[in-house]
Amino acid sequence: MRWKRVGVMTMAVHRIDNDTLVRIEREGALSAQRVQRNLLRFPEINLNRFAQPFKQSLFSLSFILGAILAGIMLSLHMEFFGEHPWALAIYPGILSMRGVIGGLFSGRLSTGLHIGTVRVGFTKNTRKFYTLWRATIVLTLECSIMLGIVASLFGIFFWGIDFMNSIAILSVVTATMALSLALISPITVAVSVLSFRRGLDPDVVVYPVISTIADVFVTICYILVLNASFSSGYAGYYLIWLVNLVFLLLVSYVVFRDIREEDFVTTIKESFLTIVSVAFIVNVTGSFLTRITRVAGDMPGIYVVYPALIDTIGAVGSIVGSTATTKLVLGTLKSSFSSIKQHLNEIGGAWTASLVMFMFYSIISWVTQGMVVFEFLRFMVLLFVTNILAALSMVIIAYAIGVLTYRKGWDPDNFVIPIESSLADAITTIALLAALTVIGL
Repeated sequence: MRWKRVGVMTMAVHRIDNDTLVRIEREGALSAQRVQRNLLRFPEINLNRFAQPFKQSLFSLSFILGAILAGIMLSLHMEFFGEHPWALAIYPGILSMRGVIGGLFSGRLSTGLHIGTVRVGFTKNTRKFYTLWRATIVLTLECSIMLGIVASLFGIFFWGIDFMNSIAILSVVTATMALSLALISPITVAVSVLSFRRGLDPDVVVYPVISTIADVFVTICYILVLNASFSSGYAGYYLIWLVNLVFLLLVSYVVFRDIREEDFVTTIKESFLTIVSVAFIVNVTGSFLTRITRVAGDMPGIYVVYPALIDTIGAVGSIVGSTATTKLVLGTLKSSFSSIKQHLNEIGGAWTASLVMFMFYSIISWVTQGMVVFEFLRFMVLLFVTNILAALSMVIIAYAIGVLTYRKGWDPDNFVIPIESSLADAITTIALLAALTVIGL
């Protein structure tokens, strides 16, 4: 062995023969291959790559705090819902159906911005963009009619309503969805374009922000429509039916105009099965919400945070599903269930951000409801258990829907967020009921 000085460092240089050098290189290559195989088998969350999804997820989920406003409005009208029990039962359905439309619209916009089929601008956009907008109008009416029919069937068999209440359900749902469409669709476009211009990922940002805005506006529209239908005499009743008539004429015009547009027809066809499935799921959600009312009693803290809970779990699913969908389209993620290991940074970022938000919801309930410390800790445990049960389910479901629809050759954006958002409402409600039953208040 001899010593060689390099700069201020002294290092040992070994005299190695050629055979030994070849053996070391071969063993090093084999060792590198083993390390690579182990990394693929046991992937780790890269902290640097985890930080970006976490920060963007937390930023987008922070807007869901606005859903507390919807919860407050809901809790203030519990007496009205007591007089018309079906009105509370269909409330989650209206939120979910609005989420289906908003999810499909925002998901297609996000992917379109990534791959260039939608331009970054408010005007002079692409043909695909305007076709999607008009398809959203038609799908909103489809959602309204389907939800009204299925809710009426549930009402007759499970909620004890009569035929006149069935007509009222259809009228209220359609008017609420029509009014919310006029308000929320332009905001969705604005948020998509602005987030993309600011360098944010629309797949992470848009749906969580829009779902919160939608919940607030839908709740306001719903309460206004209910008051007009039942507390304003014939004037309010006729006004609601006028809104429904104008909406029906608009949809008829769009269908007549675009019936031969291939992308329009494909969107309607692919979304129809989703709408039918969601219509049944959301009415199950409503039935469980009425059971929560019986278990929780007059505890308003539950109703204050309820819209925020379902929004947050839905947002976790949308972030996981939407980012996976974009990766599938771009070819950076394989369409297999095992490839979820390469998506752990997005999953971990979204889930961790949701736990932070659930802690904030606990604090808000503590402050607004005047809980003592023991009640606060119990309520926080209740929400954390709900999060673990619901979020884990939604991560798996959202990813599976994306992979399965992509394998079928369908557009995943027509399925992922619409299905997962409605399932998120049902699963979160069931998880909350289960946590309430086990932990209590």
